[in-house]
Amino acid sequence: MTATMLSPAFVAHLPTGILVGGHWGPAAGGATFEVTDPATAEPIFDVSDAIPADAVRALDAAHAAAPAWRAVPPRERSELLRAVFARLVARADDIAALITAEAGKPLAEARAEVLYGAEFLRWFAEQAVRADGLVRMAPSGGNAQYVSRRPVGPSLLITPWNFPIAMATRKIAPALAAGCTVVVKPASLTPMTTLLVAEIIRSEAEARGLPAGIVNVVPTTQAGPVTEPLFEDPRLRKVSFTGSTRVGQALLAQASKNVLRSSMELGGNAPFVVFEDADVDAAVEGALVAKLRNSGQSCVAANRFLVHDAVARTFADRFAAAVGAKVTAPGTRPGAEVGPLIDEAAVEKVSGLVDDAVAHGAQVLTGGARLDGPGHFFEPTVLTGVDADARIVTEEIFGPVAPIVAFGSDDEAFELANGTPFGLAAYAYTTSLARARRAMDEIEAGMIGINRGLVSDASAPFGGVKASGLGREGGEAGMEEYQETVYVAL
Repeated sequence: MTATMLSPAFVAHLPTGILVGGHWGPAAGGATFEVTDPATAEPIFDVSDAIPADAVRALDAAHAAAPAWRAVPPRERSELLRAVFARLVARADDIAALITAEAGKPLAEARAEVLYGAEFLRWFAEQAVRADGLVRMAPSGGNAQYVSRRPVGPSLLITPWNFPIAMATRKIAPALAAGCTVVVKPASLTPMTTLLVAEIIRSEAEARGLPAGIVNVVPTTQAGPVTEPLFEDPRLRKVSFTGSTRVGQALLAQASKNVLRSSMELGGNAPFVVFEDADVDAAVEGALVAKLRNSGQSCVAANRFLVHDAVARTFADRFAAAVGAKVTAPGTRPGAEVGPLIDEAAVEKVSGLVDDAVAHGAQVLTGGARLDGPGHFFEPTVLTGVDADARIVTEEIFGPVAPIVAFGSDDEAFELANGTPFGLAAYAYTTSLARARRAMDEIEAGMIGINRGLVSDASAPFGGVKASGLGREGGEAGMEEYQETVYVAL
């Protein structure tokens, strides 16, 4: 076993090229890029660096395979996805080690991501045979109304680095279930897991005699130039993107030219509201999950903690003690609970936000600094006495830092919670049913956890409102994003 916990036999069979039309190969320009371990900052893989011509070839393959894949019976699509699910679960330990190597998260957390990511394959295997339609008589009685769903067509899927398997399966599985072929552009920081998932799908499809080219993958460090010609091509009919709001806005502008169906899961600024009647211990437990999963590098991570004056001191002390007890270490180390940030730029951003908050009067209850030594580590941190308009409150932190802002009334809590352009996720802790109902009705977010610090579920619709995006992934809505509705008057 290597220091990354990856077995040599497993590494020997990992693809590092470009997948087009069912075949792996080098980039047209022959270039490669390094994938580094964020726990050591050392390179661990060399991956083909696609150029625009590679992306066009990938769309060629997706377009060529589209008619045959659309004609494959839903049951066969379902069985393919179910088989891929089984293979991911069977290799969960190896795949978890790969995630830890390229993304840094602790092995236990990486294994949980493998199982979570696999659930999208199982869920959409079940949904593939449930493309509902409608037949009814028109109210006038003059004709029947026939409504059906058909695949939208070749789709471009752009995934982020922070959940390399779950973000890939959350997009690929519903697209394939609906009968769409895809071109996947994985994040250059963590491409290896996506490449492995694509190879498992490719090999299962080949073994079953299914069309080649249903999944094509173009890893690259030049995301904009490589995807730009695809947005210009009328054969592309759908784009799904997870990432920053800034990039999402730019992609929506590109998508407008050919009126592409667009799904956008963008930035967040999740409030974690602790009301005066909350079970404080339960709130602390939920806060640990909502804040520290993947070292806070999650779009649904609790970004700002809004706590009622009556319990603010108690919550802050208990939360700081729990956060301070977390073991921060490389993900391969036994007992590691918080891993590194993804790169040096992430550490500098988090450090700058903390320094700015402290300079404006915030107090550090625990943490507050980067860790010495190799890798990109920042101490899990709790800040109190933070102003509601501080940068660390208004900007997405994407790190293991929890700023606490006190409030005095329910009205103020909801005003603070909604005082952001974003609306992806939110959390609220209360023992009052009336407060819970009000939180459900008034908080402007696409997902709300009531007395729960985790909202992600393959069977539930994932997505946001306002500047946090368009569309939903997961649940019944996930496959609908890859289907067109067709109405016939018969």
